[in-house]
Amino acid sequence: MTDTNSGAETNADVQAVDQLHKQYLQITERMGGVIVGQEEVIEQLLAALLCRGHCILEGVPGLAKTLMVSTLSSLLNQTFRRIQFTPDLMPADITGTDILEEDRTTGKRVFRFVQGPLFGNMILADEINRTPPKTQSALLEATQERQLTVGGQTYPLPEAQLDRFMLKIQVEYPTREQEIAITKRGSTAYHYETGQVLTVEEILAMQDLVRRLPVGDHVYAFAVDLVRRSRPTRPSNGDFISQMVTWGAGPRACIFLVLAAKARAILQGRYHATTEDIAAMALPVLRHRLIPSFHAEAAGQNSDYIIQQLIAESVGQSPEPPPPPISAFSPPPRIQVALSKLKR
Repeated sequence: MTDTNSGAETNADVQAVDQLHKQYLQITERMGGVIVGQEEVIEQLLAALLCRGHCILEGVPGLAKTLMVSTLSSLLNQTFRRIQFTPDLMPADITGTDILEEDRTTGKRVFRFVQGPLFGNMILADEINRTPPKTQSALLEATQERQLTVGGQTYPLPEAQLDRFMLKIQVEYPTREQEIAITKRGSTAYHYETGQVLTVEEILAMQDLVRRLPVGDHVYAFAVDLVRRSRPTRPSNGDFISQMVTWGAGPRACIFLVLAAKARAILQGRYHATTEDIAAMALPVLRHRLIPSFHAEAAGQNSDYIIQQLIAESVGQSPEPPPPPISAFSPPPRIQVALSKLKR
């Protein structure tokens, strides 16, 4: 009886994966009617959604980040809220507050709770670094604990706020062809109706499906080893990491890396996650969890470069040679070029 039930559940999960893949194709097609390009960004946003995670969207102004999130929320039948964080924003401005009202029928005064924007399904928090720590604390409680404290709130310092976000997604400039298409749409009467693809109940079922997707032991080992390679405190990691990284990723990165790989596999219509999925999601999962050292910054290298080297080492490829060491009394290369021009 147990084997029969297990087989039925497996068949149901296979059908659910196939259905989700078809709906993912519909979402990308309809997103393409509003957003030109950015297919990888959309895939990573959906992966975070399936994993019940949160994202940092980083990019210069004007790359349609807000439009992308609002369009995705309409396709998923979610309520969308945008919060512009400012230095004078208070916790009650985002969580909600009690207001005193007078009941016209009885004449009594009663308190009524007015929900803040954090009670929406999909929240876009813009420039959270500009707001006071106590307001950041209210936001981080919602992202990490999935609950809000309105009365009697305590405000712990948000020292590890970046690690609370599952992915840090880099939104790049469009290509020339994409930018021409964007210009045509923006300068004409172009309009596209997105419609609805998924319901809330379907999203919740798909989030449970991600947790049930099988992962091989070698995939778990690959993910954990990749994260452990980022830590400069491990002597076995070699000189490259000790010179280029000040602080590596923690165990939370391993969990998010496997979850993101499982979500990516489902979106692409596969029934198990692979090491290729781990490598593909390593950049958005790890780029905000590695702190490059002064040596790396002086050499003009960021966390993406370091992660790419770690992936190359993990899959057995020959990594690119690290930048030449810079002496303690020698200025960085960019400054050296500027000084040489001044001496002429």
